[in-house]
Order: sequence, then C-alpha cells, then structure tokens
Amino acid sequence: MKFHYYALSAAIAWLPGCTWVEPTKESSGVTLVKSYNVNNCKKLGSTNATVTQKVGPLTRDDDVVMEELITLAKNRAAKMGGDSIVAKEPAVDGSMSFDIYKCAE
Repeated sequence: MKFHYYALSAAIAWLPGCTWVEPTKESSGVTLVKSYNVNNCKKLGSTNATVTQKVGPLTRDDDVVMEELITLAKNRAAKMGGDSIVAKEPAVDGSMSFDIYKCAE
C-alpha cells in the first residue's frame, strides 16, 4: 500500500512539469523575435495559442506553459510559411497571441 502512495505522490509532483506539445520539423526554422526585428518583414497573420494551465488542483509550471505556447505558435507559423513570431502580449491563463511574419527571402 505504501508503494502506491509513493507512486501517486511522485506522479502528482511530476505532472505539472510535463510538456505535451511537440515541435514539428518545419517549426525549427521559426524564431521568436521582438517587434523591432520585423520592420522589413511581411506579416502573414496572427495566431492564438492555448494550453492547459491547470491539471486538476495543480497549476503547471509557468516556464513549461510558456514553452508550449511558443511551440504551438512556431508550429502554426511554419504551416503558414512564416519564419518569425512576435508575442502580442504576455500569457494569461494559458493563452497567448502571436503575430506571424516572413522575414527571409
């Protein structure tokens, strides 16, 4: 019985740090940049990324959530033919908006 308790405790402690969003091969060419870096780029559109902020009563690690939001935005930018993303505002409750740009020719 003690083993089950420890296994469950370990799983609960580990779960908030899990990453569930995987980058696509194409998204490796997409970079998160500041808005002043896209002055000579073509804006292709925008995207809203949303991931799970809470798992049951547990709040996921902010760095992991941010990493997943950026990965989702990069994946979507790659599908649109973009090579750069710019965060429009800080993340709130597991959601964040990005503009997508094509800078390289």
